[in-house]
Amino acid sequence: MDTSDRLQLIGAPGSPYTQKMLGLLRYRQIPYSVTWGMPQVVLEQMGIAAPKMVFMPTFLFDDGGDSLTARCDSTPIIRELESRYSGRSVLPTDPALAFIDYLLEDFADEWATKYMFHYRWYPEDDADNAGTLLPLSSGSHIGDSDAAKFKTFFTERQISRLSYVGSNNVTAPIIEASYHRLLKAMQAHLTEQPFLLGNRPAASDFALYGQLTQLVGFDPTPRRIAHELSPRTVGLVYMLGDLSGLDVTGDDWKTLEEQPDSLRGLLVECGRVYAPALLANSAAVAAGEKEWETEIDGARWIQQSFPYQAKCLQWIREAYDALSVSDRERVNQFIQGTGCETLLL
Repeated sequence: MDTSDRLQLIGAPGSPYTQKMLGLLRYRQIPYSVTWGMPQVVLEQMGIAAPKMVFMPTFLFDDGGDSLTARCDSTPIIRELESRYSGRSVLPTDPALAFIDYLLEDFADEWATKYMFHYRWYPEDDADNAGTLLPLSSGSHIGDSDAAKFKTFFTERQISRLSYVGSNNVTAPIIEASYHRLLKAMQAHLTEQPFLLGNRPAASDFALYGQLTQLVGFDPTPRRIAHELSPRTVGLVYMLGDLSGLDVTGDDWKTLEEQPDSLRGLLVECGRVYAPALLANSAAVAAGEKEWETEIDGARWIQQSFPYQAKCLQWIREAYDALSVSDRERVNQFIQGTGCETLLL
């Protein structure tokens, strides 16, 4: 079958960022073709040069050269898709609201993923579930013997990487309490409106959706918690899976001033846990330190430093600085007291 007229990407069903982008592509009615597998392997098989950093999903763009160009990182790719495909935008037209959307997208991508990775590999039952099922959705058929071997290898490797997201015996209660609070905040907010910013989804909806596809739909422990604390979040996840038939208009997003107070509940969680992590990581990266330590939610947190997340803070500040004076003031008023204001100092 000729798929040259479709946008191509490489990913995996168990990748929250793959699910983020698939949900977005379906909503935006962008024709696509997805290959399940490890991007490095698939790119080599296709004879396409890999980007400097390869992760899921990897998109293949036709930039007019002799071969397709591989690119990763969902956030800038969402913006690139806006320029390549018209209609059904996921970026609010209100600049101040668009900044809040960007902040929540980053929170979902960089902090909510801690929920996903922690719950997938920290509880023993969840790790056994993931180790068993993920090899079976790898994109190629494997026998029982190979599946068992892959389960052992993959499970041990992933558990050893828990420290990369800061998950350990000390921080586990912090991560889990944050997940509980987010679900309660989502339950309250979705009582007010169907999506994060109004009556149509934005980029932040799909970022959170990507993580929740795993937390609500795959991993047993967080799935049970979500059903108990936030049935509206569970419903949102199922709905966001395919919104290709949703009719949208430019008036479906509310302005920042029209947003219910419940939206601030999500920002309060961002300011409570993600803001101090971003600030401590950025300071450590600037000082050339390999790990950072700070207090999050009243407890000690130590984690490896990541240059990428230092860039996340930089990009948040650049997005804020790009606003007009009046729009910055609107943002300031809305986030005052949430803790997110510390990111903009």
